[in-house]
Amino acid sequence: MKLKKISEKQFQKFADQNPEITFYQTKSWANLKKKNNWDAHYIGLEDNDKIIAGSLILSKTLPIIKKKMFYAPRGFLLDYKDKEVLENFTKKIKEYAKKENAIFIKIDPYVEYKERDNNGDIVENGKDNSICVDNLKSLGYKHFGFNLMQDTLQPRWMHVIETENKTLDDVMKDMESKTRQILRKNERSGIHTREISKEELPLFKDIMQHTSDRREFVDRPLSYYENMWDALHDAGILKILVAEIDFTEFEKNTKEELETNKKELEDRIYKKENNILKMNPKKYEQHNKKNEQEIERLKKQLEKIQDYKKSFGNKKLLGGILFLIYGNEVLSLHGGTLDDVMQFQSAYTIHFAGLKYAVENGYKRYNFYGITGDFRKENPLYGLYLFKKSFGGHVVELIGEFDYIISPFWYHIYNIAFNTYHKLKNLKKKNSR
Repeated sequence: MKLKKISEKQFQKFADQNPEITFYQTKSWANLKKKNNWDAHYIGLEDNDKIIAGSLILSKTLPIIKKKMFYAPRGFLLDYKDKEVLENFTKKIKEYAKKENAIFIKIDPYVEYKERDNNGDIVENGKDNSICVDNLKSLGYKHFGFNLMQDTLQPRWMHVIETENKTLDDVMKDMESKTRQILRKNERSGIHTREISKEELPLFKDIMQHTSDRREFVDRPLSYYENMWDALHDAGILKILVAEIDFTEFEKNTKEELETNKKELEDRIYKKENNILKMNPKKYEQHNKKNEQEIERLKKQLEKIQDYKKSFGNKKLLGGILFLIYGNEVLSLHGGTLDDVMQFQSAYTIHFAGLKYAVENGYKRYNFYGITGDFRKENPLYGLYLFKKSFGGHVVELIGEFDYIISPFWYHIYNIAFNTYHKLKNLKKKNSR
């Protein structure tokens, strides 16, 4: 077996055949990272002139020490259960890294650890890839543990819905009834999704800025989204969907619903008074009361719609989500909602549009992406999990983050510098609030 640098074309042909392929292991992602001073290395392990393992390796020269760090985003593309191949790849990549003056190689494999259900509980006799962790550790990889919170480069915990060989009706049956109700309500409210153009990126940035201010995290600058667009959109990887409400449609649907309730009430009273309808008096009153309550609610809703029109005009942007689509899945990466229209719960409609896209285009799964592995109600991010859980699906726990250390001394120096930098950064962030 021999390791060698291969062309972008050779690498992508190999990578796209790997079951764990993600957008992270593409030339498009490499081109995006180049804008942040990362260099791309396309590596293949050959056996009898056939590539049996490979990886996009990103490298960056560290300041002051002028050494490099290597990072294989979402890990090497190989079978981590096959220790012989993993050992050979590790040995060869170590030699290559040394020549390139790298002090360590970081990986965060896209490999599920133990199969879990929608509640986050381990499935009895389900998938178990503990051997992958054991193999990596036995070969000298430093494991960062089975963290519960979002404190790794990429999320270790995700929430996904399997969409392969499923219809949209199949997917909807697995949703909580409340979620289906919200989706139907949003449809009646005139909420629709559409894909935005590059010229509309400032609109999405505004959504993300509102969301970051509300949730107290630091959003990226507009240039980040522009660079992502340039690197990934034309390759068919990136799509940004926004939700808008059409108040004219909302008003029309409300009026129709109001008239339906009025007619039902009038017809029932007429038939009762003219002995056309035989109904239990108690049920008769209950049905009438239900119509009367709906009529009152819809009248108030029409008044609200007029207020919305005065404030926002006929249409109003509500929220948006940035999707990355590649390989086996449709993944929701970033998303948010504008503060003054949160009551419309547009995230439900946008995620449903992403789900629909996954089903109709034959993707294996829809990935809500990051959650935490702490399923206690006291967890401040528990609500995020409950929202994603309401669509059905299940929790995915990945095997985690690993470093393969090439130079222990410089790795130690790097970690001291890295930890000091982040302490100062967090202190600055805290003082700026």
